[in-house]
Amino acid sequence: MSIKINRYKCGYCGACVGVCPKGALELVETWVEVDESTCITCGICDRICPVGAIEVMK
Repeated sequence: MSIKINRYKCGYCGACVGVCPKGALELVETWVEVDESTCITCGICDRICPVGAIEVMK
């Protein structure tokens, strides 16, 4: 399981970073990075993304 972030769609608003219960997402300058060792693939970031740039791959 992993998370895929479409960097062409992502507006780097940071909404996903703020809702991640494990702090697995980090906004780094102009991209979002995922710490897959911390991510529990709960899908909250996928649901909160206003532009649909995040996809949880199960």
